[in-house]
Amino acid sequence: MTHVVTENCINCKHTDCVEVCPVDAFHEGPNFLVINPDECIDCTLCVEECPVGAIYPELDIPVGQEGFLALNAELAREWPVIVTKIPAMEDADRWDGVPDKLALLER
Repeated sequence: MTHVVTENCINCKHTDCVEVCPVDAFHEGPNFLVINPDECIDCTLCVEECPVGAIYPELDIPVGQEGFLALNAELAREWPVIVTKIPAMEDADRWDGVPDKLALLER
């Protein structure tokens, strides 16, 4: 099983999670992070590190967010691995909890 980064990460992109990942499964895009499902070992360390609650086990993805499982897999093949914490996006606090952000995802 894998963990999945969901919509609330869009335009926030906190990277606390990447430093605790023992297998370097996180990949970074312009305004979003994803987890490579082929690398994730289901250790759960990243879940508690996410300050916006955007990471879920694949079996517990919130209703309406199921498409993020495939999106994480797709973008992990395209985006570079990130292993070091960097500052969150400038206005991340403003975007926390804002619904319907998928249209804002930058590829």
